[in-house]
Amino acid sequence: MSEMTQTAAKPRIERSATASRTYTIFVIIGLAALILAPMFFYPIFLMKLLCFALFACAFNLLLGYTGLLSFGHATFFGGAAYFTAHVVKEWGFPPELGILTGVAGAALLGLVMGFFAIRRQGIYFAMITLALSQMFFFFCLQAKFTQGEDGIQSVPRGHLFGFIDLNNSTNMYYFVLAVFVIGLIVIWRFINSPFGMILKSIRENENRAVSLGYSVARYKLGAFVMSAALAGLAGGLKALVFQFATLTDVAWQMSGEVILMTLLGGIGTLIGPIFGAGLVVTLQNYLATSDFPVTIITGIVFMICVLLFRRGIIGEFYASRLGRKLGFEHRR
Repeated sequence: MSEMTQTAAKPRIERSATASRTYTIFVIIGLAALILAPMFFYPIFLMKLLCFALFACAFNLLLGYTGLLSFGHATFFGGAAYFTAHVVKEWGFPPELGILTGVAGAALLGLVMGFFAIRRQGIYFAMITLALSQMFFFFCLQAKFTQGEDGIQSVPRGHLFGFIDLNNSTNMYYFVLAVFVIGLIVIWRFINSPFGMILKSIRENENRAVSLGYSVARYKLGAFVMSAALAGLAGGLKALVFQFATLTDVAWQMSGEVILMTLLGGIGTLIGPIFGAGLVVTLQNYLATSDFPVTIITGIVFMICVLLFRRGIIGEFYASRLGRKLGFEHRR
């Protein structure tokens, strides 16, 4: 390597090292804050935030890192909620097996939907996912095991591994937190693997990826199934937290909410969807008792963010002078 090349590479290496240190600090602070959070905030609110943050991160895996906009992710979130609630309540499954059943069911739904959807691109892909999602919604409306408009209610939380009582809100919170952290680790490992690098190349230039000999359809399908499974993980957790699964979980509005969360935070960033989910859930929680419609407030916030933060709030921070100084642009 020539001296000029070494000189040019040194600032990039230094910025990358700075970004790694900064990320490590943020991760430690974030984990400490989440561990201590139940002392200051209502645990149910915190668990709802974590469930939707995981849901948004799962969706971002498809949109932000593969470039596929799905309008049907409520199918996986709500489908897993139904599957988990049913096997736990009716079949007596322990909570860990109930959640795994929901994840497996969501992955299977993702395989079926993805098989048809990835054959199209752009708006056609989005419309196919929406159509298939609406078909699943009407299935849930008619199916006996979902109990129609009443939904599956009074779902027992049970005992984790047979001895940890999840009816205790503190125990349930730390279980949700542990699953949330595991989900983030899986996503981080996935996007930083060779598979994830190929997905990014497909997002940037699909024709070039095809010319290099990659089976683009298989990689897209793999990303779709992984995103569906992780969305199912969030849905299964949500069913245990609130102890019910209803048609709201599979409605198209739920797909719209997760898109909103991801865009607000910043697509293609690991932290962005978490921040976006936190913002939306907080608005819904604290404005629920007000006379002003929450959807209008959420819409106003979304318009402001679109006008002022084109990359999302976290995305704009990464692109700012401070973000570049900290080296975050290398992690987008």
